[in-house]
Amino acid sequence: MAERSWRPSDAILRRIKGFVRCVVEDVASNRSLSIPLDRYRNYCSDPSGSCICSSGLPCGKEIILLEKESHAYRLDVLLNVLLIVQRLLQENKHGSKRDIYYMKPSFFREQAVVDRAINDICILLKCSRHNLNVVPVGKGLVMGWLKFIEGGREIYCIRNPNTAYPIPVSVEDVEGIVSVARYILVVEKETVLQRLANDKFCDKNHCIVITGRGYPDVPTRRFLRHLVDQLQLPVFCLVDSDPYGFDILTIYRFGSLQMAYDAKLMCVPDIRWLGVFPSEFEKYQVPDRCLLQLTPEDKKKAQAMMLRCYLRQEAPQWRFELEIMLQKGVKFEIEALSVSSLSFLSEEYIPAKIQHGEHV
Repeated sequence: MAERSWRPSDAILRRIKGFVRCVVEDVASNRSLSIPLDRYRNYCSDPSGSCICSSGLPCGKEIILLEKESHAYRLDVLLNVLLIVQRLLQENKHGSKRDIYYMKPSFFREQAVVDRAINDICILLKCSRHNLNVVPVGKGLVMGWLKFIEGGREIYCIRNPNTAYPIPVSVEDVEGIVSVARYILVVEKETVLQRLANDKFCDKNHCIVITGRGYPDVPTRRFLRHLVDQLQLPVFCLVDSDPYGFDILTIYRFGSLQMAYDAKLMCVPDIRWLGVFPSEFEKYQVPDRCLLQLTPEDKKKAQAMMLRCYLRQEAPQWRFELEIMLQKGVKFEIEALSVSSLSFLSEEYIPAKIQHGEHV
């Protein structure tokens, strides 16, 4: 019988076996079981600027101790999820976090418990989530001047640049990327993408448009980063002028706190904020009926974001716009710019801002 060829998952399986062996040996020998986990962060609220948040280096350790009741359950969950991951890798199958939760819903209690265990495992094994064969259900969309191969299947966005296609769940299955686009535009919402599609925006502007349909999932962020690495195109981002739009913008550029250990693989440091700026509602005469007062929750979120170290160090202009939002006390959506003309975004706002460099 021919030997099975080596697979990248073999290295992960060896690490899993090594970790479990150490746990079993400690328990069998009555040694105090402690598991150190590196902790990462992509921002903090230290005003001194002396932090190492964006360096990709660990910012301390967390110790899981079997003697602590809450830690005992956490370790139990980790080992159960690790067993499922091992099975996925051995059988060369893939599953979502939701799939894993429903294998033992009464034991896991809630989805967040599984999510934390997967993050712990990634840190423990020094790998990314896709290395565990744990894949999310993709929700992002892409359209425009782009062609690529996904798992042997050719995706010809370029044949109809104004038709949206699902973003591939696994970047590892993407190859043969070809594009004659001039830039990539990331939009917060599917409704804005559809507006641009109806106006044949990609046809007229030779670009690629991507949306994560709100907060972007991992496949959207990884696919965007992959396109940027492969095509070396400028990237612009268009979000609502509210705290949640701003937060989405920062995730594309700096990564999320929950997955700070993987931020370097998914963030797009050169992404430019095209709008909508809080300072623009007067310039574009947004009607009062389209302006909403910031809620107490909005203000609390914006004030917390103001303290993030990366805004002070790397994006002071972004922080300045957030400050304007708080001072004005109002928010508005991208669509508010189009109240006088449905095609204002595609025919005037976006092309003019890109042409005249009105982005930060």
